[in-house]
Amino acid sequence: MIGAYSLICQKEYGLADHSQHPSVTQICKRYFYEQGLPEQKLESWHFCDNEHDANTCLALVLAGEKKATSPSLWWYEANNESLPQEGDLNVVTNFLGEARCIIKTTKVTITPFNQISEAYAHTEGEGDKSLAYWKRVHWAYYHRELADTDFEPERDMPIVCEEFEVVFVQEAS
Repeated sequence: MIGAYSLICQKEYGLADHSQHPSVTQICKRYFYEQGLPEQKLESWHFCDNEHDANTCLALVLAGEKKATSPSLWWYEANNESLPQEGDLNVVTNFLGEARCIIKTTKVTITPFNQISEAYAHTEGEGDKSLAYWKRVHWAYYHRELADTDFEPERDMPIVCEEFEVVFVQEAS
């Protein structure tokens, strides 16, 4: 699937510990300096659970096509992770952990899988942006995301619909 959270890469993002990659520190320093704010360490992650999809999703974000991501609520529960909140800042990396941009969460809703709208699927920006595509790739992804948990995907399972905007882009070197 193209896009969701996890401590390793499954919150529809790969939350591998890339916070040690020098580019993560550099992008944070630059962003907060340019904002005139005290420097903060931000959480960093990549989309998806494989290199191709992670880098494809990143490219869609940088192109302004992908503006949302959708991990299952059950992933958060199984991993004892906090839900995203409006205003959160995160560093998005490529699959190798190299920082490429900072996003700001603009909206978080919890919606059953079978009630995701065509408009939301379009906002997520993957594939042909259709609801049919979104359901197909996300259904497969949720099976992988929940594989090592006590949960199994269900058609009415709660999905964390996180919308975001890019607030800073790291220049490619």
